[in-house]
Amino acid sequence: MKIYDSRLQKKIDFKPIKEGEIKMYVCGPTVYDRAHLGHGRSSVSFDVIRRYFEYKGFKVTYVSNYTDIEDKMINRAKEEGITVKELADKVIPIYERDYGLLGIKKPDFQPKATQYIDEMIEIIKELEEKGFIYVIDGDGVYYDVSKYKDYGELSGQKLDDLKIGARIDVNDQKRNPYDFVLWKFKKEGEPSWKSPWGEGRPGWHIECSAMVWKLLGEKFDIHGGGLDLKFPHHECEIAQSCGAFGKGTFAQHWMHNGFIQINNEKMSKSLGNFFTLEDIFKKYDPQVVRFMFLQTHYRNPINFSDQLLEQAKSGLRRVHDFVGELNRRKNHAKDNHINDNQIDTELISILNEAKELFESSMDDDFNTSGALSSVFMLLDKVISIIHKTLSVEEFDKILDYLGKMDSILGVIFPREEQKIGGDVEDLIKQREEARKNKDFKKSDEIRADLLKKGIVLEDTPNGTIWKKA
Repeated sequence: MKIYDSRLQKKIDFKPIKEGEIKMYVCGPTVYDRAHLGHGRSSVSFDVIRRYFEYKGFKVTYVSNYTDIEDKMINRAKEEGITVKELADKVIPIYERDYGLLGIKKPDFQPKATQYIDEMIEIIKELEEKGFIYVIDGDGVYYDVSKYKDYGELSGQKLDDLKIGARIDVNDQKRNPYDFVLWKFKKEGEPSWKSPWGEGRPGWHIECSAMVWKLLGEKFDIHGGGLDLKFPHHECEIAQSCGAFGKGTFAQHWMHNGFIQINNEKMSKSLGNFFTLEDIFKKYDPQVVRFMFLQTHYRNPINFSDQLLEQAKSGLRRVHDFVGELNRRKNHAKDNHINDNQIDTELISILNEAKELFESSMDDDFNTSGALSSVFMLLDKVISIIHKTLSVEEFDKILDYLGKMDSILGVIFPREEQKIGGDVEDLIKQREEARKNKDFKKSDEIRADLLKKGIVLEDTPNGTIWKKA
């Protein structure tokens, strides 16, 4: 199994620190505003990675945080006339809802930064003892990057060559332009905590180091996040954690997902090309959005457009129609007592070929586009033999295989249809009964009522099937 290590900038054979177990930390959002497509892309990417590790039999401990104290939080809370905590309490449920709609499994731990202030202070104390910090009066406690000779190893640049990136504090009193704040001294109207250096609040970078240390230990397997976090955030995490606990601690491997682009430009509020998940979900089913993400390898950029979503919608509908056809034919086989414990050899060959393509794709740095190709290959080949009189057991075999794949992809089985499917099937039976009794008025009423709810009925030689309009 190969993964791409962002620090080494190459694929490597993955081997966990402890056999059979994987510890993962993925940077979560700063909860000052609603979740956008970039958040969705990152959360789906690492959700699939986590799920595939579990499919392979690893015991995974998965941590993803909420940053609930940071400059953006403070500024937005002031704009809205509420406290920072009130802002976090308002925004976090929106993320919970949107991530849930995308089918994201809840992390094993989902800490808030403000819950780990004591641990942050402990790390800063360690750094102080080892000579990594200095204090700027009236400002804060800073990390001296010149004291950590490997600063820049993640982004692959020497300290002298680094260019000013996102979220770098400009301060003429800093010893080096890339020195970063560990502890900001208290300002009027801002949340604050007591510390040995004075009352204040943590800097952004120290938060993740503290949560990782507390929940996963000094060394763990994988640290993930969006490519925009690689520098300076992740670079600073490495410097402060390795500074405190020694070289070779912290993450063994680094993974970063690619950007969302709009017309080949990175999505950002400043460019006015910003899309929230909530807005997208008003037009497209969340499973369509998840499917769209999976069509592109997690490391590659996605050039977002309505056309891309329409393509995903079309592809997903084809998969869902296939699942619906399998279930309909299985029920037909059940009603006609078509049972046979002997599974067709051609079907076994098709399933084995699909599984081999699926796993070889996912083993190659989680190539979800290849994994989806295996699903469509299975679809085409099963359709080519479905004219045979397949048994209930054979349909169960296909559906069981698809279920295993869907435990990773999360798009094969339509979630919404599962909720409404029972009611629709009951109405179909009522309609069939009405047709038998030549009550065509009632039959037409049922069809029309379902159509208003977005459900289309199709009468076939083997019975009535339904799908979303």
